[in-house]
Amino acid sequence: MSAVLEVRGLRTEFLTAAGILRAVDDISFSLSAGEIIGLVGESGSGKSVTGFSLLGLIDPPGRIAGGSVRLNGAELVGMTPGELRRRRGREIAMIFQDPIATLNPLLTVGQQMAMALAAHERVSTKAAADRCTEALARVGIPSPRARLSAYPHEFSGGMRQRVAIAIALLHRPAVIVADEPTTALDVSIQAQIVAEMRSLAREFGVAMIWISHDLAVVSGLASRILVMYAGRIVEEGPAARVLRDPRHPYTCGLLDSLPAATAPGVPLRQIPGAMPSLLALPPGCAFQPRCACATPDCAVAPEMTVERDRSWRCFHPAGVASERVAS
Repeated sequence: MSAVLEVRGLRTEFLTAAGILRAVDDISFSLSAGEIIGLVGESGSGKSVTGFSLLGLIDPPGRIAGGSVRLNGAELVGMTPGELRRRRGREIAMIFQDPIATLNPLLTVGQQMAMALAAHERVSTKAAADRCTEALARVGIPSPRARLSAYPHEFSGGMRQRVAIAIALLHRPAVIVADEPTTALDVSIQAQIVAEMRSLAREFGVAMIWISHDLAVVSGLASRILVMYAGRIVEEGPAARVLRDPRHPYTCGLLDSLPAATAPGVPLRQIPGAMPSLLALPPGCAFQPRCACATPDCAVAPEMTVERDRSWRCFHPAGVASERVAS
């Protein structure tokens, strides 16, 4: 299956008073129609900046310093702002973490959705209302026609996020980038939205990048997982294999820190230390100061090791799941 999105060697930098901060460092991946991939890692790992970079939403002092982002064969890196605006929403869309920041409190939901439609299409008032009603119904909002006249504050947090998803789906874009869209919601609402997103990807062939720090959420949604640390992808592969048999010590640490992986009454196994500043990364592997497996070899940055349909960036990869549990 051909890729709708191909990312090769993407680098995003920010100019700071202390020097150049490389938030995204030479990452590559591809995405096929209807596929959902999970991009996971701690806060500050570069996940959200990756998402913004894909849509060309990096403003000074930031810049895309290199690489390629091809959407249905069209190169997005280097496009003019006007060309990018014409593609955003129609071909590639983003769902942000906070729907309150996304939605205008002074406009009704119907007005905002109609404006999103009018940005790319000429439609009559009736046709716009019908499209918006259909989109709201698709994401599970009851009485969708009546809710078009409601303001954002009249919706619950989960319903506001559904509205944001409906807006992203209005033009049925080829790719949706979802930046931790369920983080602020309770577990039951998270599960509902995850199920709806999975259904929408299957029904309409929309490809999705689901950005999250929560492996539990990603495990129920994504078919493939990319683990990110200090601006780089350190492990990639089918979700079931990465979660069952992780290779990179950082992925092992993320999985070990999940409450479900720890017996009741036993303290969570946390990754020691904190992610280093992207302005002062250690030489070699950025994870080595926190890694129990680190050796002098790790003073040199490891290249990606590729094994069939998965890869990892480590000199001392973990073994099979049974060996890791036994240890």
